[in-house]
Amino acid sequence: MKCAGNIEVRDVEESSINIDPIQAGGRLTPEAMKAIIAYGDGYSVCDNCRKPFRLDYIRTPPIDVFHRDLARFLNLDVARVVPGARRGFQAVAGTYVGKGDPVLVTALSHYTEILAIEGCGGIPREIPRSRDNLITPDATAEKIEEVIRETGKTPPLLFLDHVDYAYGNLHPVAEITKVAHGYDIPVLLNGAYTVGIMPVDGREIGADFVVGSGHKSMAAPAPSGVLAVRQERAGEVFRTTSARTDVTGRTFGIKEVEMMGCTLMGVTLLGMMASFPAVRERVNHWDRELSNAQRVVDALRRIEGTVIQSQYPRAHTLTRVDTTRSFDLVAEKHKKKGFFFSSSLKAKGIVGIIPGATKVWKFNTYGLTDAQAGYVAEAFLEIARENGLSVS
Repeated sequence: MKCAGNIEVRDVEESSINIDPIQAGGRLTPEAMKAIIAYGDGYSVCDNCRKPFRLDYIRTPPIDVFHRDLARFLNLDVARVVPGARRGFQAVAGTYVGKGDPVLVTALSHYTEILAIEGCGGIPREIPRSRDNLITPDATAEKIEEVIRETGKTPPLLFLDHVDYAYGNLHPVAEITKVAHGYDIPVLLNGAYTVGIMPVDGREIGADFVVGSGHKSMAAPAPSGVLAVRQERAGEVFRTTSARTDVTGRTFGIKEVEMMGCTLMGVTLLGMMASFPAVRERVNHWDRELSNAQRVVDALRRIEGTVIQSQYPRAHTLTRVDTTRSFDLVAEKHKKKGFFFSSSLKAKGIVGIIPGATKVWKFNTYGLTDAQAGYVAEAFLEIARENGLSVS
C-alpha cells in the first residue's frame, strides 16, 4: 500500500515485534499520533506567539510549562527543546570550545559528539575504555593529566555517554563527573539512550548539562531532543543576542544565539509534549524493562557459541551480541547465507536485526510486553534448534 504517491505505508510497529536497537524508545504514543494530525502544519505552534516572540514563552499550547516540566524531570534548572541530541551537543560545544582546545570524549562516544567538537575547531581527546568496555574514573583522571601535561591546557568540556551506543553499557557517570569537577571541567551527559526510558537525575549525577533525544528515547517525532542545564550555566549556553546591524540598526530582542532563535515547531514539539505524561510515568517501570531484556539475553546465552558482549547481568535494554561461533556458522552453509537469520526472525514476526548480520549485532527490547519478550526469547532458541545448533 501507498500512503501518498510512491511513499510506502510503514506498518512495522503494527505488524511485527520490532527490536531495532535505535527505534525502541522512539515509538509514538497514541496521544502523539493525534497531536501530529492537529499540529502538522509547519508553523502551527506560532498561532499564539506574542512578545517577546520566543518558543518557551508560548502559553497556548502550554509550551512554556513544558519547558519547566522538562527541567524538573531531569532535576536541573533550565531546559530547552532542540532538533535532536546532536544540536544539544553543538550548543554546548559552541559555548565553551575554541579553536585548538583539547576536548574530552570517550572511546565509546557517539560520532555526533566528535563532529560538534570539530565544528568549533576543537580537538577530541579520548578516554580509553576498559577491557570490559567501560569508562572508569581512574582512566578519566589519567587522561586529564595526560592532556594537561601535553598541551598545557585544561580541557574546557567533557562529553560523557550515560549509556553508550556500541554496547549499551551503563557507565559510572557520577564518579566520573566528580573526577572532572576536581579539575574544574564541566560535564555534558549524553542521555540519548537514557532520558525518557529510565530515571535520570542530573543533579545526583553531577552533570552540568544533560542532553536527551526525543526521537530515540522520548516517544517523539524526529528530529527532537532536550538540553537541560544548571542555573549557573544557563546564562552562558542560553545567552541572548546582542547584535545590532550596521545599516538598519536592527536588534533581535531575547533570541538565544545557540538556539538560533526558536527550535522545534509543529509536529516535533507537540508530539514530544503529547507523549511526555506517558514518558514521565514509564521511567518508573525500568525494573520490568530490564527483566525482559535479561530474559532474552539469557535465552541467547543458552545457544552454544553465542557471546553477550555487553555488561552482564544487563543494566540496559540495548544489547550487543557476538554469534560468530553460532548463527554465523549456520550462515556459512545456508543457501541464504547471512540473510537466513533475519529471514527466520521475520517469519516469526520479529524485525529490527540488520539483514545479513550473523557475526556481531545489536537489539533492544525496550517497550516489549512480558509476553512479547518471552516470545522473542523462544524464537531465538527455535531458530538455533532448527539449524542444528546446540541449546543448553
